[in-house]
Amino acid sequence: MTAQAARADVPEPVGDRAKVLVRVENVVKHFPAGIGVSVKAVDGVTFEIRQGETLGLVGESGCGKSTLGRLVMQLIPVTSGKVFLDGVELTSLHGERLRQQRRQMQIIFQDPFASLDPRMTIGDIIAEPLVNFGVMRGRKLRDRVQELLRVVGLNPNFNNRYPHEFSGGQRQRIGIARALALNPKLIVCDEAISALDVSIQAQVVNLLEDLQREFNLTYLFIAHDLSVVRHISDRVMVMYLGKIVEIANSTETYTNPKHPYTKALLSAIPLPDPKLQRGRRLVELSGEIPSPINPPSGCRFHTRCPIARVPTPCAEVEPPLEEKLRGHFAACHFSNEV
Repeated sequence: MTAQAARADVPEPVGDRAKVLVRVENVVKHFPAGIGVSVKAVDGVTFEIRQGETLGLVGESGCGKSTLGRLVMQLIPVTSGKVFLDGVELTSLHGERLRQQRRQMQIIFQDPFASLDPRMTIGDIIAEPLVNFGVMRGRKLRDRVQELLRVVGLNPNFNNRYPHEFSGGQRQRIGIARALALNPKLIVCDEAISALDVSIQAQVVNLLEDLQREFNLTYLFIAHDLSVVRHISDRVMVMYLGKIVEIANSTETYTNPKHPYTKALLSAIPLPDPKLQRGRRLVELSGEIPSPINPPSGCRFHTRCPIARVPTPCAEVEPPLEEKLRGHFAACHFSNEV
């Protein structure tokens, strides 16, 4: 697929057309699972992230969200397809050339306990990227570490403490400080708040928004909590079984979904008012999530879809991700019935 052909299939955000920072073209990732068998974790995904925006990525566990985030970062190689960062094709780089590009992109991991080395002080953890790339040393390095601790709301004098001396929310702030150390253009937030208490989640989300405004950051925000995604994201991308099924701006996604899977996810969000919650009509999905080793033919969601028509076209023809409304894309044959 040429770049021009792929670009025609990708939704653009509503509003001013900012510079495209990340471009993913028809990316595929299959993991071998035996002789002649593979897990189709990501299967032909194309999208863009524009500079300064937050693109939320949501879906059920096992749909390929985290794998896609790691493919964007090139922490794992693609089976096929291309990933561009600020015009540079990352999938064609190797060794030192790829390593130098990693200065422009960082990741915040899901588990704030496992992502920090327990044998290193938090000062050394935050300084590690700066040391690895030879950016600074000595007094400047110590000052930079203390500045980063201050930026994420921690006492700069804590730099000699170890990770076990901090709470989960504080550890995640340390992970954010490490991600900011090299002044990256893109940060992938891989379920960055899912392991935290609800009150701490709100604090970390507010911190991420403040940092985005201050440093002009771009986020790929991966999560399964749609209420949080709605709060932080400019656009929302919904993923099901390795495929993108809907992309739209945040308001449009939540008020006018065009894919039955998106509608089912939204109906599962609990409301704080018991009376309203009792009066809601939930979208019930039948059956289990199919195996990514042998996904269904046609639309991958048709085996659980409440509006599917079998055998044609849902079970035989894969619906393209196409524009249903301005800036609102969905992959459904019968999106007008959702």
